[in-house]
Amino acid sequence: MPPLDEEGYLIDPEAWTEELAQEFARQENITLMDDHWYVLRFMREYYAEHQVAVDARHVIKQIAEKYGPGSRNMLFELFPYGYVKQACKIAGMKRPRAWSTG
Repeated sequence: MPPLDEEGYLIDPEAWTEELAQEFARQENITLMDDHWYVLRFMREYYAEHQVAVDARHVIKQIAEKYGPGSRNMLFELFPYGYVKQACKIAGMKRPRAWSTG
């Protein structure tokens, strides 16, 4: 396991692998399905391009473009304990310090 901070987030997002995502999801009691992977891969692609975690509103917009306007709550259905607490952690992001954990 690569080094984690005191809250369990990867210190180096470049160390992320899909196997780590599976382990982090297991710790959060989430079984990763295709919709989860779609979100996680979008987050990783954004990080690769911008070197920063994507804001939740951009993820919600991306989900709506793929699944339609009725999918606005899908992010929070996939990651019920919050974007930062679960999605960012599973996607291997550093904990975004300016964001709440909800």
